[in-house]
Amino acid sequence: MMNTLFGGIFDTSTTSVISVSSFLLCVAVSLVIGLFISAVFGYKSKSSQSFLVTLALLPAVVCVVIMMVNGNVGAGVAVAGAFSLVRFRSAPGTAREIGAIFLAMASGLLTGMGYLGYAVLFAVIIGLVNFLYESIGWKKAEMQTGKTLHITIPENLDYTNIFDEIFKEFTKSCEMVNVKTTNMGSLFKLTYQVELKEDVSEKDFIDKLRCRNGNLEIVMARRETVVGDL
Repeated sequence: MMNTLFGGIFDTSTTSVISVSSFLLCVAVSLVIGLFISAVFGYKSKSSQSFLVTLALLPAVVCVVIMMVNGNVGAGVAVAGAFSLVRFRSAPGTAREIGAIFLAMASGLLTGMGYLGYAVLFAVIIGLVNFLYESIGWKKAEMQTGKTLHITIPENLDYTNIFDEIFKEFTKSCEMVNVKTTNMGSLFKLTYQVELKEDVSEKDFIDKLRCRNGNLEIVMARRETVVGDL
């Protein structure tokens, strides 16, 4: 009765059928791995709750998909195409978040293929290595002082070298990454990636920029991931 209930209506005598116990075991291991990955990548991070919950459930979802494909080449190609569409329906993420998603999908792939031990070992190794790298704190000082600077200037102001003296005084490095017209072309919005010197005042920096741009809008924000992380 149990085999009939969980059997496929298109199953044949040559089709390999997954037992209920094997299915539940693979899903359970996938959920445990997903919980572990979510805990590792959520530790001391600003990831949203929805992302962490999705990360915890993703290995189980991928596991079930792979188990259902189970050697069917046509279904495998269709599933690969479906997964590729997910990227275009999601908001841009940091490199760390994308790495976590790939880790969750790879773990789900391993459990779906039946390699439960390898799945657990793989998730533990990558999780511990990630934790180690985060503890080392590569580029930590740069991330603390790295800022994204938006400066609005009038259209008649030549922005090429207008702020060079100020940047030289207050920043260790500065790079213009974007120029955008706004307000029907009457204004330019400049975007810079800057790294401030340790002993400078951010307010004095902004005040001097205001004197050059005619007291128009200036925004100093945390370094944007669109430019810095991906």
